[in-house]
Amino acid sequence: MGCNHCEEFSRSHLMRRAAAEAGRGLPSIEPGMPPPAGTGLNRRSFMLRSSAAILSVYGASKLSFAGFEEGIAQAAGGNDRVLVSIFLDGGVDSLSVLSPTTDPIYRSMRPTLALAEGTGTPFAEDPSLRWNPAAASFDALHRAGKMSVLPGVGYDSPDQSHFTSRHYWEVGALRPNEVTGWMGRLIDTIGTPDNPLQGLSLDGSLSPALATGSLPVAALSGPSYDLWVKNVWGQPEELMYGAVGELGRAAARTKDAGMKTAGGAAAQAMALKAQLQPFSGEEIVPPVPYPEGEGEWFGESLSALAAMLHAGLPIRCAALSAPGGFDTHDNQAESFDTDIRVATESIAAFQADLEARGLADRVITLVWSEFGRRPEENDSGTDHGAGGSAFVLGTQVRGQMIGEFPGLAQLDADDNLRATSDFRGLYCSIIEQWFGVDAAAVIPDAGAFGRAALIG
Repeated sequence: MGCNHCEEFSRSHLMRRAAAEAGRGLPSIEPGMPPPAGTGLNRRSFMLRSSAAILSVYGASKLSFAGFEEGIAQAAGGNDRVLVSIFLDGGVDSLSVLSPTTDPIYRSMRPTLALAEGTGTPFAEDPSLRWNPAAASFDALHRAGKMSVLPGVGYDSPDQSHFTSRHYWEVGALRPNEVTGWMGRLIDTIGTPDNPLQGLSLDGSLSPALATGSLPVAALSGPSYDLWVKNVWGQPEELMYGAVGELGRAAARTKDAGMKTAGGAAAQAMALKAQLQPFSGEEIVPPVPYPEGEGEWFGESLSALAAMLHAGLPIRCAALSAPGGFDTHDNQAESFDTDIRVATESIAAFQADLEARGLADRVITLVWSEFGRRPEENDSGTDHGAGGSAFVLGTQVRGQMIGEFPGLAQLDADDNLRATSDFRGLYCSIIEQWFGVDAAAVIPDAGAFGRAALIG
């Protein structure tokens, strides 16, 4: 039996899905809730009428087809630093990832969900905490000095709405009306006007955190990035695509405006097909194994991303969501361990993949969720809380704890875990120490937040 998500969690997903569909507008859901960053950002999809869309480009209304291809070619093959953002959807229960198993308060608050005393391995920097065995791969990364852990991350006066709290994390500010994402503003600072792959969302629609103010970014819809046409395959399919490309290039050279636009779209679709074909799920043979079975699409997406970086695609920031529903109001014991194992093992495999490909020194990965859960369990789960967990991994990361575990003896005014580090300070550390950019250009009021020594 799976966990039961709260109604607000489901409605927020519906709102985001509608926001991502061009021309549909926003439904009347959650009055007063902020629309996702990037809502209304112009989108151009490169597709064929009878095929699946493979790539959508946002914020590129002035970018020509030729400029698009030239911009990617010019930026390709560099050694720029990369940030990968992975979202754990629903509010991960941080006390079930790192558990204070010997604390009597913990055991009294969680009579059925508490991790048994002695279970799991001690957290290297705070032995009072133990790793959930399902997250053993994160324990291994931390012990190897490749992962920094924030055991109490959040913000002051926390909002326990999925939608609002996630929005704050995505835009990097406590601003309900902010329309650009924090990684989008970073792209606006370090990016170029003709490379939409510099900000790449792998969830099918634009990640709000990647919404820019001026520069183009893109979204891909899954790990098999290819075109298809119903009932056509084999040699006829290849001949058809070749013909479409030739016709498109010819039409793009005409003086007729309509033919020129249609031809350019067809020619670009074929060019993108050729560029992305090596990264389809069937084509990639990763140098390390990824988890199979439930949620394996997540590993396939990460494997494809590693292959794209290895091939020199000019990606600076990438974003995707992990599988699993962490909004565990009910039946948490039946779902949490499976979901956290799939997520953490896939992420650990991605790190090993980067290392095997010689890319690890230029990629870091941020793993985050919108909030933690309440310390006290309900009948079979946990409700929305405040202070949660975040993780930053990579060979260039210091691998140290940032902030401290807030403990259960002194909870906040709503009886939730206190935040001992602010997510905006974490962003400032990434921006300044990894990208070498003044965080004030990206994060509002950046000077108000302390910086942790993140990159070592």
